[in-house]
Amino acid sequence: MSNKIQHAIHAIYDANESPWPIFIDKNAVGNWIDNLIAWLFRTSTKLNDLTVFENYAIELHVKLQSFLESEGFAKGEALADHFFAELPGIQSSLSQDIEAIMEFDPAAKSKNEVLLAYPGFFALSVYRVAHQLEQMEIPILPRLISEYAHSRTGIDIHPAAKIGKRFFIDHGTGIVIGETATIGNDVKIYQGVTLGALTVSKSKAMEKRHPTIEDNVTLYANATILGGTTIIGRNAVIGGNVWVTSSIPTNSVVFHKSEMVIKNTQEFPEAINFSI
Repeated sequence: MSNKIQHAIHAIYDANESPWPIFIDKNAVGNWIDNLIAWLFRTSTKLNDLTVFENYAIELHVKLQSFLESEGFAKGEALADHFFAELPGIQSSLSQDIEAIMEFDPAAKSKNEVLLAYPGFFALSVYRVAHQLEQMEIPILPRLISEYAHSRTGIDIHPAAKIGKRFFIDHGTGIVIGETATIGNDVKIYQGVTLGALTVSKSKAMEKRHPTIEDNVTLYANATILGGTTIIGRNAVIGGNVWVTSSIPTNSVVFHKSEMVIKNTQEFPEAINFSI
């Protein structure tokens, strides 16, 4: 090894003289959340055996405990116990989410299809797990779990966001839901929707920066809704490509008006040196 390379290696090592205190295997976290969702809905025939089902739960519990202890929690087992005690409620919420998808999406042919093939439901499943951990004031693991779903689906839901029952994500790619967003029950949201902040100032970190979406609202593709004081009232419909930075009353319909002009191609000269 040359002196130049050795010097570079030592420089990097010395820059981390006090190693980062948290080491969690991101791949292991991804495997854990996949296995947890499979366990919650018994997507493998082997999980139909109660003994296998219980042993699978023990493995999930042990792995969660190890993640928590990697974050420096001395009482990792007690925290894992608390999380598992909340899982029946999470499973119930996700079952209601599946029911909403079956009700609202004419393309959904079966619950199995939703469970196994819908990226929106997968992202929501991961969110509901991550949100519970966030509520337990676990700082790193919920973000790792959320980013796993983000990388798999293109749907970015902060684990601290508050999302109600029967949430329906259609398609989903490009959806962003910020940390302080609040979403009510029976809300439908389509691809490209952003629930974001009007400011990214660090001084505003502890304030509500993201909008509130009340019950039974529909947000169509690529709508952008910004601001912590922005409230979308019950039963409102926000059309595609709309930019909203102020509150919308209950039962409103908001849409972007654009003009479409159609002309015969013979009215235009042939494009010169045109390429994409």
